[in-house]
Parts: sequence; C-alpha cells; structure tokens
Amino acid sequence: MNIKMSALFIVAMFSLSACNLGASQSAEDGTGPEATEAPALETQVAEPAVEATATVEHKDIPGEFPESPSGVVGDQDSSITADDNRAPSGDRFTFTRFERPFNSETMDEYYPFIDIQEGVVYMDDNWIYVAIALKSDEASRELKGRYGVEIDLDLDGGGDWLILASNPVSTDWTTDGVEAWFDANDDVGGAVAAATDEKPEFGDGYESFEFGPGVGSDPDLAWVRISSADPNIVHLAVKTDILNGSKRFLAGLWAGEDDLDPSMFDLSDHFTHEQAGAALIELNVFYPIKEISAIDNTCRMAIGFQPTGREPGLCPLPGSLAGEEQIDAGCAAANIVCRQSLTAAYSEPVCICTEP
Repeated sequence: MNIKMSALFIVAMFSLSACNLGASQSAEDGTGPEATEAPALETQVAEPAVEATATVEHKDIPGEFPESPSGVVGDQDSSITADDNRAPSGDRFTFTRFERPFNSETMDEYYPFIDIQEGVVYMDDNWIYVAIALKSDEASRELKGRYGVEIDLDLDGGGDWLILASNPVSTDWTTDGVEAWFDANDDVGGAVAAATDEKPEFGDGYESFEFGPGVGSDPDLAWVRISSADPNIVHLAVKTDILNGSKRFLAGLWAGEDDLDPSMFDLSDHFTHEQAGAALIELNVFYPIKEISAIDNTCRMAIGFQPTGREPGLCPLPGSLAGEEQIDAGCAAANIVCRQSLTAAYSEPVCICTEP
C-alpha cells in the first residue's frame, strides 16, 4: 500500500512539473495565450498644503478730519484749455512744477483724474490728513492714477517723505495700494532744491521703501480712501510719527501715472528741459510735453509755521508777503491770483500763479 501511494505521488509530481515547463516555454516562444498585465494601482497624489495668508491686524485707523485745516493749496484747471492741447499755466519745469494731465507728444488726451484742482492738509496729534480734489468730471470717476503728498521736514526744498496711493476704490480707510518712501541719503532736490540743476542728476530719489505690502514695522503707518461726499476727492492719512516730533513742514501734492516714480525725484533734475518738454505753447522751444507726461503737482504749503516767502517751492503768498520775495518762490507778484477755497472753509485765500 505504501509502495503504491509513493508511485502515485511521483507520477503526480512529474505531471505537474511537465505542465509548468510547458507553460513557461509557451510564454517564452509566444505560442501560448497572451499574458494579461495586472492592472496598475492608482496612486493618490497628495495636494500641497495651502498656508493661510496672514491677516494684518490694524490697531490704529484714521478717523475723520479735524475741523480746521492747516493748509490749503489751489492748482490750475487744465480742462479749460484741453481742447487746444495745452495747459493754461502752472507748468514751470525749471521750478519743478508740472501741469501735465495729458498724454505725451500730441497732448490730445486729457486726464481729469490726474488734474489737481485743490488740496487741503489737516493735522492732529496722531495724523496728517490730506484731501486731493481732482477735476470733477464723469471721466474722472475712476481714479486710475497715483496720488501722493511730499513732505519736506527741514524746509530746504528737498523732500524727505513721499506717501503714494495707487488706484483707490474704497470709501473706507484702507492700506491697500499705499506706499511710504523716505530719502535716507538726502539727494532729493539735487544741487539746487525745487529748481532745475544745470546738469541732470542721477541720484536714487526716494530710495528707502518704508511702508507697503509686507513692508515696514508699523502696518498702520499710511492709509487712503475716496471721499464719501465726492468721488473726485482722494483722502490720505499718515502718522505724525514721520515728523520726528516736529510740527512744521512743507507739503506738496502729486497726481500721476508711471512717471510718478519715487526713484526719479526730483524729476526736473533727471531730465533736461528739452527732454521733458513743456505743456505751455508760449514756451514754443520746448512745447509739447515729451518724456514727462500724465503728471500734475502743486506748490508747497507751509504747515505749522509762518513762511518768509523764501522757502523753496513755496506757494504764492497773498497780502504783504506777495512782493519781490515771490521770485524765489517761483512767481512774480503780478501773476498771483487768489480766491476762496473750493473744498474747505479756510480763513485765508487760496492763491495760484498764472505766470506762463
């Protein structure tokens, strides 16, 4: 019985080996059935984890303007001569004054959202507030430019701070699109502040980026909004911390597009008059505007002190101060025109220079 079982076991093993040998040979010579590949397992690729964007917590938010302004400035209305492809007055390249809310060369496109009409500065213990009124026009309802205030701390004509806000859309205070620049190496203004140097300078302007998206130690330094009462008025607010304890400074306002570049200040020191052109047809040697276009600025307001009239870039002064001294401020007394403020109840008249 054991012998028979052993014999059967040997036969079975031999048969199984033969089957396996045949199957292997068929697979090798291709005569057997086609082999079927095992289905690949689907690999789950893990999506990268998305980190939540850090939310800036604002602690110091500007409020409403103080009741009394600290300074008011008027500016030319270029809409009245826009059809003639020129500015009415106020474009004084040699005094770093620009009235150029137009496109370059042809000057056949007028930009009301860049044409400053008036500006007001207010100040309390914590904030410097600025209102910039642009030309009230349906085409200017979308404020597509850059709007700013330049602050001269030491009253020498060379700016120290430049606060800029781009494309404001909200009537609530926001830091979106706001930048603050500082001139750490004191080269803004060049050899002669608020006037054209004999040779173009190539300084770096406002080279220190102190506040912007993800920049600066104080996330509440500077703000912007559009006036809820008038969509053509831009409001800026910057902390008085930038004054280093002082209460007196000169302030000038700006509106522009790409040419309003912090690194190119003062603009009149980086170009010759021929390169920059002119917006006044009376200056036919330089007319029309060329490499500096789509830009407007104002003269400078004296904030917190009584000016002498000799401060570089100073606005024309009415009354007894409007005399021979005004030559240093860039306007002869005969060409000073004064009116009441458009945007604020202010005790003193707002004056502009009509000199070509």
